[in-house]
Amino acid sequence: MAARHFFLVLMVVCIWAFNNVAVKWGLLELPPLFLTWMRFVVVAIILVPFCRINRQQFPWLLLLAFTFGFMHFSLLFVGMRYTDAGTGAIVVQLGTPIAMLLAMVVLKEKLKMVQLFGILVSLSGVVVLSGSPTIPTWWVLCLLLCSATGWAVSNLIVKKSPSIKPLTMTGWIAFLAVPIVGVASLVMESHQLTALSHAGWRGWFAIFYSAIASSIVAYTLWYMLLKKYNVNLIMPYSLLTPVLSVLMGIVVLGDSLNSFKIIGASLVILGTAIAVINLRNLRMHARFPRLRRR
Repeated sequence: MAARHFFLVLMVVCIWAFNNVAVKWGLLELPPLFLTWMRFVVVAIILVPFCRINRQQFPWLLLLAFTFGFMHFSLLFVGMRYTDAGTGAIVVQLGTPIAMLLAMVVLKEKLKMVQLFGILVSLSGVVVLSGSPTIPTWWVLCLLLCSATGWAVSNLIVKKSPSIKPLTMTGWIAFLAVPIVGVASLVMESHQLTALSHAGWRGWFAIFYSAIASSIVAYTLWYMLLKKYNVNLIMPYSLLTPVLSVLMGIVVLGDSLNSFKIIGASLVILGTAIAVINLRNLRMHARFPRLRRR
């Protein structure tokens, strides 16, 4: 990998990791569903005017607006209100092994024994993590697991859907999620506009960082890198996100670090790595690197 692309990968991972810190800042001043709604409004305003879709793509995007926009993001923000940045990032990392299990059941994709072992290790990490004081009650863990499941289901939908450009998908999912999340916020929260009018720099920073840096910039760079390099070379770097989230949470937010979080996080990340990293493809890529055009 070219040095500039290596640093781009690290930058994307750092952006995603710091997004958890930004969200925690935003949750100090804004209700979680309203914060999610504001994020989608900003993304939609920036992207939708420049993106076009057709009738065939619309129903798939509407479905993704619920599974990815509401299930994943909304439940993640609600769950993170009651836990720390690192714990939220660790549990949501389970979206990858959950997606693999769903693909096995729904799409009849075959999994190797080593992949199943990795998924089992990841799930055992959540069992350990459930004993951590950073997860105050069982329903907070359930919210985060539902968020991870929403991400996993969304991946299956994207796999079955017609081809949609990444930025078009990001913009229209946000646009179609605006009414869904907006209704949820109206029903379950109160005094949203008052909170917004009194929000300081942390609340506004969370909105714009989550929308522009995390959703638009990071995902655009990530998809660009995936087009240029082997997936098995790029995907392992995403496992750094929860690790960096834990470290940033400790340094920036003063989050605690206990044995449950250390052991649980290690099991989740190790299990996910075992499940997703194809060592044979990595070795082949190292022996026969992609030739550069001159």
